[in-house]
Amino acid sequence: MASEYDLTPRIAPQLDRHLVFPLLEFLQDRGLYPEEDILKAKIELLNNTNMVDYAMDIHKSLYRSDDVPPEMVERRVEVVGRLKALEEAAAPLVTFLQNPNAVQELRADKQYNLQMLKDRYQIGPEQIEALYQYAKFQFECGNYSGAADYLYQYRALCTNSERSLSALWGKLAAEILMQNWEIALEELNRVKDIIDSKSFSSPLNQVQSRIWLMHWSLFIFFNHDNGRTQIIDLFNQDKYLNAIQTNAPHLLRYLATAFIVNKRRRPQFKEFIKVIQQEQHSYKDPITEFLACVYVNYDFDGAHKKMKECEEVILNDPFLGKRVEEGNFASVPLRDEFLENARLFIFETYCRIHQRIDMSVLAEKLNLNIEEAERWIVNLIRTSKLEAKIDSETGTIIMEPSHANVYEQLIDHTKALSGRTYNLVSQLLEHAQPQIAR
Repeated sequence: MASEYDLTPRIAPQLDRHLVFPLLEFLQDRGLYPEEDILKAKIELLNNTNMVDYAMDIHKSLYRSDDVPPEMVERRVEVVGRLKALEEAAAPLVTFLQNPNAVQELRADKQYNLQMLKDRYQIGPEQIEALYQYAKFQFECGNYSGAADYLYQYRALCTNSERSLSALWGKLAAEILMQNWEIALEELNRVKDIIDSKSFSSPLNQVQSRIWLMHWSLFIFFNHDNGRTQIIDLFNQDKYLNAIQTNAPHLLRYLATAFIVNKRRRPQFKEFIKVIQQEQHSYKDPITEFLACVYVNYDFDGAHKKMKECEEVILNDPFLGKRVEEGNFASVPLRDEFLENARLFIFETYCRIHQRIDMSVLAEKLNLNIEEAERWIVNLIRTSKLEAKIDSETGTIIMEPSHANVYEQLIDHTKALSGRTYNLVSQLLEHAQPQIAR
């Protein structure tokens, strides 16, 4: 089952090839595929980059030889020559940008900056274009830090919106690869703002850009402290959720996981369960099936089985299975959070449809022994809103009926109606603006 639910073949085509390397490293560490297959995949990826030395090292490991093909040696000479040429072409602008006193002369007005550079430093469009090409080449060589700096500086001077967006995507990739999660999140939000506000030649291009953005965002959201909340905020927006449902249903795994591990129940959760139900024909895995078992089919035996499969899926997923080393001990924090909250989901739902519950039956469904289950439930009753008591003599949990407050129900329904109205008005305005422009 380990490789059966591996999403790398679906995710990799939506990433920059450099972003695929961390996924392959994870799969290699987990041993999901033969070592030879992973090394061949790495070499294939490297063929279209300038990371020639890395490709040579992998070739030596794969074929257990210190010899490398002549074309690799020739490619290395070519890369070094091209790097020197680009370095010389960008040198005047790089020298200017490395001078703090000179940089202070720059203003927010790009046109002023271009004219000032031309008049005082004889730096024109050719040198600015050379800086972009130099930054791009540095990225292809694996120098992500240098690439990020030069792309940032290029965007401050660039007046071409398409090229500026391309540089922003490159900066985002570089920050992800350097694991600068705070800065990467800022760049992600900048790209999102442009995608949502930009006029695309085709709506399909806009949808594809959103799909790329969501795939790239997985690196950030499952490493950033507040990522599990922010992935819900992004993926659950109508435009992004529609893109998932039509073109990338496998991303439901990550949205489902975020909902499960989120300590605060979200009002959108009920609507998301409907999406899981609707999309069962196009995508399902143990994590989405777990939610369907608990909230759609009320199949608690099925949910119990799926919990064990979910654990395997999390451990073998490059985004969910992140390991934390503490001395000689390694743990997967998200797995522990997932299993704890999954038990809570089962318990809450089971309690809502039963008035008297046999402790041994519930313990089995929670994948705990009776003593563990009793301690877990006592703690849960103490800290949750569920009104229940444990009868130790009969070994049962007795649920006390609770009636929903009418006013709270009315407020919830009003909030939901307000949200749907806002979305409807936004969509109408979007369609109206192009017509007004005509």
